[in-house]
Amino acid sequence: MIRLLLVAVFLIIFFIVSLPVMLVEWIIQHFNMDLRNRSSLKFVQFGLKCVSFLSGVKLEVNGKENIPNQACLFVANHISFFDIVVTYPLMISPTGYIAKKELEKVPFLSWIMRFVNCIFLDRKDPRNGLKAVLSAADMIKSGISVFLFPEGTRSKTEKMGEFKDGGFKIATKSKAPVVPVGITGTNDILENHFPFIKSGKVIVSFGKPIYTTDMDRAEQKLLPGKAYEQVKKLSNQL
Repeated sequence: MIRLLLVAVFLIIFFIVSLPVMLVEWIIQHFNMDLRNRSSLKFVQFGLKCVSFLSGVKLEVNGKENIPNQACLFVANHISFFDIVVTYPLMISPTGYIAKKELEKVPFLSWIMRFVNCIFLDRKDPRNGLKAVLSAADMIKSGISVFLFPEGTRSKTEKMGEFKDGGFKIATKSKAPVVPVGITGTNDILENHFPFIKSGKVIVSFGKPIYTTDMDRAEQKLLPGKAYEQVKKLSNQL
C-alpha cells in the first residue's frame, strides 16, 4: 500500500510539473524539433525512473549494446503496464510507443504521450491500423525509433501470445532494423496483485538487430516469426 501511495503522489506532482514543461517544449519545437524531442525524452525518462525506484524495481539489463545507432523498431513481449515504465528509460534516442486508442482519452497522460511521439492505435479499425503503420514508418525515417508490442495486448500469463504481422510493416516500409526485446518480472510488480505494487526483480534483454534493408518479400513474411522466436528466447520462454 505504501508503494502505491508513494507512486500516486509522485505522479500527481509529476503531471503538475509537466504542464509548464510541455509549454516550454511547445515553444522550443518551433525552433528546434530535435531538441524538443530529446528534452521530452529526458524529462519522461526521469519521471519513469522515479516510478521504478519508488516501486522497488530491481532492474537487470542485458544486451543494451545491441541497440543500433539509428532509428529502429523495438518489438517485445507484453505482460504488464510496467513494461513501458522499465523500457522507456533505456532508450538511447527519442522513441515513440504504439499505444492503444483508449489511452488517448486519458487527460494529462495522453498529452505527455503525444510529446514523446506515441502513436495511438485502434485495434478494431483496419483503416486506423494502416494509418498508424504509415505514421510510424515515417517517424522512423525522420530518426525517431518506435517501440511495439506485437501481441497487441498484455498477456494474462507469462506465456507469449502470437505476434500480429501488421506492425512489422513499420520496419519493412522504413527499412529499419528490428530489435527483439525480452521482458520478465514486470507482472510481479503490479498485475499479479493489482492495484498494489510489490518490489521485485525485472530483467530486460535486448537481442541482436534483424536488418530488413535487403529483405525480399519472402523474407519479409518470415520476419514476424523470426522476431517471435528471438523475443521468446530473450524472455526465457524456450
